[in-house]
Amino acid sequence: MTATKTKASCRKKKVVKDEGTLGGFTIIEVVLVLAIAGLIFLMVFIALPALQRSQRDTQRGSDMSKLAGAIMNYQKNNNGRLPADSKQDPIQEVDGVVLMTNYNCNNGSSANAACRVIKDYINGVSVTDNEWVDPDGYAYGLAIVTYGSGAYTEGWSPDYDHTFYMVKSSRCDGESIRKSDNSRDYAVLYRMEGSGVSCQDNG
Repeated sequence: MTATKTKASCRKKKVVKDEGTLGGFTIIEVVLVLAIAGLIFLMVFIALPALQRSQRDTQRGSDMSKLAGAIMNYQKNNNGRLPADSKQDPIQEVDGVVLMTNYNCNNGSSANAACRVIKDYINGVSVTDNEWVDPDGYAYGLAIVTYGSGAYTEGWSPDYDHTFYMVKSSRCDGESIRKSDNSRDYAVLYRMEGSGVSCQDNG
């Protein structure tokens, strides 16, 4: 009788012990999980904008290559000559569309050189609208200048203003330019959103 009672008591104690292991999370465990979740959220919150900037800059690099190809085609069609200098700030935005009227696209051979390169060699945009647009929604500008005019000398690099700068008689020197003695040389620069200045030349 005593032995049977002892076995029953052992079984009862075991059951109670097993039930105790089925309890919920402790406060420390809950705090730890919340801390890890918060850390993951913070990492995503910080990393996502940087990733988006990088993607936009990748597209800008592709657009710069497109522009370089357009300038090359311009040279081929104009006996190796480069387009004339253009007005530096020739764009006007109305209702989110950048008008090209200030480029003087309708003036035939005297049309603004930047307008002719954009309209005739990049994507065949209309006379009034510039469809060549930065990934953040602003239309690209194009300024064509000659090395040595104004600020466009050794060490110059552009601001972030959605404008590609084509500097004639120059070559890339890292994120800036240096003078070239060949009048047919040029460098194209664009200030990226997150990774400095991108520069491509015809070398």
